[in-house]
Amino acid sequence: MSRVITLMPVRMAATRLPNKPLLDVNGKSIIQRVYENVKNSIDGDIAIAAGDQVIVDECQKFGATAVLTDPNLPSGTDRIAAALKVLDPDGTKYDIVVDFQGDNLNVDPKVNLPLIEMIERTDCDIATCGMVIKNEDDKTNPAVVKIIMGLKDGEEEGRCLYFTRATAPYTRNPEKCKNQDLYHHIGIYVFKAKSLQKMVSLEPGVLEQRESLEQLRALENGMQIRAKLVGDIRLNKNAPADINTPEDYELCKQFIK
Repeated sequence: MSRVITLMPVRMAATRLPNKPLLDVNGKSIIQRVYENVKNSIDGDIAIAAGDQVIVDECQKFGATAVLTDPNLPSGTDRIAAALKVLDPDGTKYDIVVDFQGDNLNVDPKVNLPLIEMIERTDCDIATCGMVIKNEDDKTNPAVVKIIMGLKDGEEEGRCLYFTRATAPYTRNPEKCKNQDLYHHIGIYVFKAKSLQKMVSLEPGVLEQRESLEQLRALENGMQIRAKLVGDIRLNKNAPADINTPEDYELCKQFIK
């Protein structure tokens, strides 16, 4: 059985919603609520990869393990890798790392369970998830990242060949192609622990920098990413999945008790 740790990258530097991790949602901070959701959903250890001392102080109040990391790290992936080195310095304690964002207040952590299983079953480096794009505007929206994978009709899982902000893949002969779906990449990741450390040790890739998509670094260096199609990942269907704006915050206070 794999030894799993969930690492939650959290930092204070949110320009649209200052002090976001510490904001109160009906009696508990955002970071505490996310931590408790994870604790109730995923077996294994949990730790917060904190970019600021005030987050460490908050985590101590509700009994969570927190590791202070360099606030200047470029991404959440780098932050959880840095925390992992502190918690497992010789790389022998954990096999799999779940990356669960600290502002995913309304994301069901159980979405990660089939991703953990997918790594165990296929030995891929990274597992992630996607959704079928149903909104026509999303198909051409560069903010909606697409997964390129060759799923046959009825399949729900496959190897990721590419990620892009473009509208892709193109269907040249629709009469010969049963499955013409486009897939929206949901930025939830589960890593093999060794693959996580390998990824952050690599130089940024050419395609990664061109598309501004970190996962392309893994593909450019021969790592295998697999994705599973999922439905709604929210715990409460009336609130946003994560909190990015004051409007998101107000909605979450209404629906998350």
